[in-house]
Amino acid sequence: MLAGAVLLATACTAAPREPAGKDGVTEAADVLAGFADQELDWGECDSGAPGTECATYEVPMDYDAPGGERIEIAVKRFPAEGGDALGSLVVNPGGPGGSGYDFADHAPYIVSDAVREKFDVVGFDPRGVGRSSPLTCLEAGGIDDFLGGIDGVEGDGDMAEVSDAELKELQEDSRGFVEACEANAPELMLHMGTANVARDMDILRGLLGDERLTYLGASYGTHIGAQYAEQFPDRVRALVLDGAMDPSQGQLELSVQQANGFRTALRSFVEDCLARPACPLGGSGDSVDDGVGALSGFLADTAENPLSNSMDDREVNRARAELGVLAALYTEDWWPRVREGLTAAMGDGDGTMLMQLADDLYSRGDTAAYENSTAALIAVNCSDSPSPRDVEAYADAAAEAAEEAPIFGPALAWGALPCAYWPEEAVAPSTELDGAGADPVMVVGTTRDSATPYAWAEALAEQLDSGFLLTRDGDGHTGYRMGDRCIDETVDAYLIDLAVPEDGMVCA
Repeated sequence: MLAGAVLLATACTAAPREPAGKDGVTEAADVLAGFADQELDWGECDSGAPGTECATYEVPMDYDAPGGERIEIAVKRFPAEGGDALGSLVVNPGGPGGSGYDFADHAPYIVSDAVREKFDVVGFDPRGVGRSSPLTCLEAGGIDDFLGGIDGVEGDGDMAEVSDAELKELQEDSRGFVEACEANAPELMLHMGTANVARDMDILRGLLGDERLTYLGASYGTHIGAQYAEQFPDRVRALVLDGAMDPSQGQLELSVQQANGFRTALRSFVEDCLARPACPLGGSGDSVDDGVGALSGFLADTAENPLSNSMDDREVNRARAELGVLAALYTEDWWPRVREGLTAAMGDGDGTMLMQLADDLYSRGDTAAYENSTAALIAVNCSDSPSPRDVEAYADAAAEAAEEAPIFGPALAWGALPCAYWPEEAVAPSTELDGAGADPVMVVGTTRDSATPYAWAEALAEQLDSGFLLTRDGDGHTGYRMGDRCIDETVDAYLIDLAVPEDGMVCA
């Protein structure tokens, strides 16, 4: 702090010179312009769908010092099926930490045939993710312990009211995670924010040869799109923001609100389970409250009596069992696996399938290695908005979340605790993004979305000057390509023909 003050005083009293910053600004602008002169050298991919093409390009680590260290961004293209392509459709699956590079392999599933005929589907790994200079914090064993929650200390595992010993472990684990990031990637962790990702994406837009961006972002990918509209409104052609985040909220607030979304999704899962002949949570005569109560009691018991796991030596404690159940709440496609896992766990004490579901949710491979999505998720979340530095704020948030969502709420609130220790110089202010001057931006919300509550879609559509809301009345995370023909046709018409439906349109 003192050294900085001395340097500042020296600069202020130096000999007369050109107006402050003139040469530096010009030089920085020239350096940034050079990034637009790159070429994407498309070639064969090392993995992925047949016919895809891959390339890399460079972006500055720090846009305020573009002449410094660079980051290499990996990009993949699934070429258009038709002969009269309109350009590129850039896609992102969310996360933070999801791989857009891998997402592009699934173009036949993530967009319709009509869209694939008109666009090259292009995905990139955001900075610090996957193949793009990945951020590494903990090693695999450390991530196992981190995701395994508070264990082996005095307490009952109830995250709504943690013991002193449990609180100490939560603080040590969170601080240790941040310290590991600082040890392994001290510069990169300071520049992981979504505003930088949007700037990286604008460089990509130019290299693809598109004057304006056409984009499909899901979940956290909506925040990338909203940031793009904020910074480059005149370069927006069409943005589909599906399963929206509310950029005006801080990470702790988002975590508490997200708990309500998971509560709604959990009740839908339990209702479906109870209507089936072999539901481990009860029978046809039981209410949804009865089924949720049975699940809650089972999870509480795992704190004292962990489940067995035939894959490895990890005990399936309460935290890991909750993660396995949480997997069901992202998509109805996983409901059968979770029912099967709960049947084995509640009947025989076998938590193997719940452990597999938790591993799938957090991208843990067969070799016990993780993708770096956990590190990227925490880094981006902690960088994008300020978080409380007082641990009591997290305890209060956990208690608040427990009132609405007692099963998952407290753990989600405590999950934001690493942000209390994130370097303050890396944190952006919370702000509404209005994208003033952008062409119409589509926000898609699903009424019973688990991970991104419908209220967030309403909020983002309201914040964006040109935002309009398209609603899917249904379950699951996101709306497009989820089996609703009305949603799919409306999104397709917007992407291809720029057809804008009435704001507030609902597809049931």
